[in-house]
Amino acid sequence: MSDVLVEKKDLVKSKLKEVFGYTQFRGNQEKIIRNILKPENTFVIMPTGAGKSLCYQLPSLITDGLAIVISPLIALMKNQVDQMNALGVNAQFLNSTLTKSEINRVKRESLDGSIKLLYVAPESLTKQENIDFLKRVNISFVAVDEAHCISEWGHDFRPEYRRIKEIIGMLGSLPIIALTATATLKVQTDIQKNLNMEDANIYKSSFNRTNLFYEVRQKKHAKKQLIQYLNEHKGKSGVIYCLSRKKVEEIAELLNVNGFNAAPYHAGLDASIRERNQDNFLNEDVDIIVATIAFGMGIDKPDVRFVIHYDVPKSLEGYYQETGRAGRDGLEGKCLMFYSHNDINKLEKFNKDKSVQERENARLLLQEMSFYAGSPVCRRKQLLHYFGEEYDVENCRKSAGCDNCLHPKEQFEGKDFVKTAVEAALQTNERFGLNHLVHVIRGIKNDYVNSYHHDQLKIFGSGDNESEDLWKSVIRQALIYEYLEKDIDNIGVLKVTSKGKAFAKAPTSIMLSKDHEYEITNEEEEGSDRPPPNAKAYDEKLFGMLKALRKKVAHEKDIPPYVIFQDPSLEEMATTYPTTAQELGQINGVGQGKVQKFGNQFLSLINEYVDEHEIIPASDVVVKSSVNKSKMKIFIIQQVDRKIDLDEIAETKGIPFGTLLSEIENIIYSGTKLNLDYYIDEVMDNDKQDDLYEYFLNAETDSISAALVDDDNSDYSEEEIRLMRIKFMSEYAN
Repeated sequence: MSDVLVEKKDLVKSKLKEVFGYTQFRGNQEKIIRNILKPENTFVIMPTGAGKSLCYQLPSLITDGLAIVISPLIALMKNQVDQMNALGVNAQFLNSTLTKSEINRVKRESLDGSIKLLYVAPESLTKQENIDFLKRVNISFVAVDEAHCISEWGHDFRPEYRRIKEIIGMLGSLPIIALTATATLKVQTDIQKNLNMEDANIYKSSFNRTNLFYEVRQKKHAKKQLIQYLNEHKGKSGVIYCLSRKKVEEIAELLNVNGFNAAPYHAGLDASIRERNQDNFLNEDVDIIVATIAFGMGIDKPDVRFVIHYDVPKSLEGYYQETGRAGRDGLEGKCLMFYSHNDINKLEKFNKDKSVQERENARLLLQEMSFYAGSPVCRRKQLLHYFGEEYDVENCRKSAGCDNCLHPKEQFEGKDFVKTAVEAALQTNERFGLNHLVHVIRGIKNDYVNSYHHDQLKIFGSGDNESEDLWKSVIRQALIYEYLEKDIDNIGVLKVTSKGKAFAKAPTSIMLSKDHEYEITNEEEEGSDRPPPNAKAYDEKLFGMLKALRKKVAHEKDIPPYVIFQDPSLEEMATTYPTTAQELGQINGVGQGKVQKFGNQFLSLINEYVDEHEIIPASDVVVKSSVNKSKMKIFIIQQVDRKIDLDEIAETKGIPFGTLLSEIENIIYSGTKLNLDYYIDEVMDNDKQDDLYEYFLNAETDSISAALVDDDNSDYSEEEIRLMRIKFMSEYAN
């Protein structure tokens, strides 16, 4: 061994302790670092949180010159530069967030040798002025982070990454270290080919994150489920991914309204706001970051305790990488995904303008995502299998590491089913995908089947007595249990493994599980909680009990039932099951005034019903009024307290008198008491007031239209009736 290599060997361990404070390496880190120091091309496949960054940061301190790190994540660049600077290492980044003077400073320090690590965005790398600048820099090696972006099969494909090989070639014969946290065998092959590093030494770590718990739930009443889940993890650090910027803003606001400390994070925000929100999250001034799936977070925070996918990700690679942000310190990490067919349909629509090949690629990735969500097989086994790693499910079952192992689905004997699936693949010469095999098994004649004469096969129609979904599930489980495998060179094609061929000759018992069944529903959509026509979204049994109680209380107090709570309020109670005074006060048309006056008996009934039927209440969500409505409400209450003429209030706000009455009615029906006697006494004589008061005291409903058609009220205007209804409800109901 040369003196130089011996010296570098000593430096590797001394720098690890001196700069990073560690006494030993993790996993393959030391082997990777020594390989890049040789120098030789190096390909690193290592899960999030396993220490990829150290693999290029440490050798940059030992080699002569400046190391270039190509990264698509501006947030990650800043985070890592801050960390390295804190360790006393001069690291900088070159991207679109810098001013002209800052760019000139970075270039100057790069040329004079002051900087050891320079992070460059791929978009910046492709600019000719930056290429010309880098040609003048003494570069030690190039690190390509998030290398899956180079592959069209990667979950975050970036066209700019395709030019990396060409640009590195312009800079000289430089060693390359490519790193990714998620790569199937197909993506691995693409990365090596596109970076011209087929000769690279490959270092692949296990993808198994033993401390993470994986769970998928149906996206139904998702906001309520989300709030309930977060209440169980109050004060803990977490990330929530959403599909759109609009949803990010909406969920962040929802969380803040409900007492959580959350901030949004997406590419549409001003850079200074993104930076502030990121820093607040890292510094624990913000507990929860809500971010778009498309915008890579790149936040290196070790104590993230949960990662929630509010919307379905575009691929399993993306899902795995994003869940990998949880529990990087090796402690608890919860990974929850809300799944709905609607999200899959939305993502497919987003792909409609892509080329035919890109659209097909995206469709297959989404199909894998759907399979994962619906599959009853151990989540961990599915994820590891997807990345070419096998796993014994008994380990997950013992530790209850996913929802499927914690709550196993019903099983059935699968020997004959798997034999049929394997035979279908063999008889079609192992040249077709899942859908075609299902068509052959079920005896579906179409142009594709007919063109290959597969309707003549012995296997054709042998499984026509079972559903398409069942056969798809059987084939997917046959893949996971290694009777079938994917053809790496022909995407979508399924081949039979040696294990599968042996099984076809001598089948043995194998237990399969039934898939999850997700309803096709719009109920997970915010703003669409209304039930479909003729359907009851509320608990009809509880609703009937609440109505009976309302009638009893009304009889005792000698007032109409509607004065206590109206039907829509009872329906909401029978939907969200409020069990505390605070929750009851959040029901539309209730408010704290009515809670104090009538709430105890209704809460007792609901609590008893919830306990008896083992119901988990989902009434934690506060329905937030807009700021303008809040201001309007406060303004009206203040003006009425000061006995300001209602006509003057309406004029001041520039609204019609009828609209003002509607605002006052909303205030009254939410449980706030208002005294309008000063105005009513001015516009109505006592006899009129007494007549209308008597009407509402004996009426079965407080409907204005019903009051208008009543013969006894023919002399009264709609405004007069509404004013007296306000007076009556304020005095009796609040």
